Amino acid sequence: MKLVYICSPYAGNIENNVRFARAASLYAAEHGCAPVAVHLLYPQLLDDAVPAQREIGIRMGLRVLTSCDELWICGERISLGMSSEIAEAERLGIPVRSLSTEQIQEWRCMKVLSDYPIERKIKPEEAPSHGLKLQL
Repeated sequence: MKLVYICSPYAGNIENNVRFARAASLYAAEHGCAPVAVHLLYPQLLDDAVPAQREIGIRMGLRVLTSCDELWICGERISLGMSSEIAEAERLGIPVRSLSTEQIQEWRCMKVLSDYPIERKIKPEEAPSHGLKLQL
């Protein structure tokens, strides 16, 4: 099983970015990979708003990256932190793959839809009436 480093934005709209990183991680897992999204873990321990702690988080992430088989750039926006991760992956010879926001969202939508069974179409006369009478 491939270990893939999920590279997507964190800062900015944190709530949306976390949701997207989770979707990208699930995308990787559903495609037979083990995702690593350090930006979902380290902000639980460190304060991204404190420069020294942010730097520690970036260094720890770069260390984790050395153990990964691939780095996946998820989405079209590349933040400063992502740039350093991408540069390090390239320096280490770790393959870099890009996934568009659309690819992940389209897959996610299809996943949600596939979780719901398609109901059998029935004729109006087969529908339960529940004692209601409709007047047209």
